Amino acid sequence: MTEAPQKKPLLEVIQTGEEDDETCRTFVMHNEDHTLGNSLRYVLMKSADVQFCGYSIPHPSETKINFRIQTNGKPATEVLKKGLEDLKKLCQHVQKTFEHSMLEYKESHPEDAEMVEDT
Repeated sequence: MTEAPQKKPLLEVIQTGEEDDETCRTFVMHNEDHTLGNSLRYVLMKSADVQFCGYSIPHPSETKINFRIQTNGKPATEVLKKGLEDLKKLCQHVQKTFEHSMLEYKESHPEDAEMVEDT
């Protein structure tokens, strides 16, 4: 009987340093690149809970990022979760603002209706 190949998880936690120290973690995010890495780093660095945050791509041919978080006391996994939620809200706001602006433009410039496709 042939076993199905196991899928890699989308997120792995790499244990570095003290096992009990939940304030420092490195997360491996599979199938991600600079788009998520830099955006998430930006959002997390605005948090007072974050002491250090950075990411790297181990090799250009690999589709994963190593994301490191060091906090001022909160567990790094909680800080990561909040950062992802904040980034999602930010993206939703940008999309909503863009769609509203496109609608306003279409209404105020009917002569350009052929140029501006529905988004």
